[in-house]
Amino acid sequence: MAETIQRSSPGSSAGWEYRVQTIGGIFGTKDENIEATLNEWGEDGWEAINVYTPEGSGKVTIVAKRPLSDRVRRQRSIP
Repeated sequence: MAETIQRSSPGSSAGWEYRVQTIGGIFGTKDENIEATLNEWGEDGWEAINVYTPEGSGKVTIVAKRPLSDRVRRQRSIP
């Protein structure tokens, strides 16, 4: 399951929301799984900004961002 982190970039009026997900297992991560995840996220407007392998894990962690939507911006403004 992906974790979505919502933060604004300093000095940016648009702001961003961030998403982080680690995929794969101890035996590695198939390129097809990475590609499928990136394509799925891209269709939803996410842009990968970092992809890395935690040392010795065989897994891949993907970090992505997209501009804040009006819906998310409204949710943030509710106390």
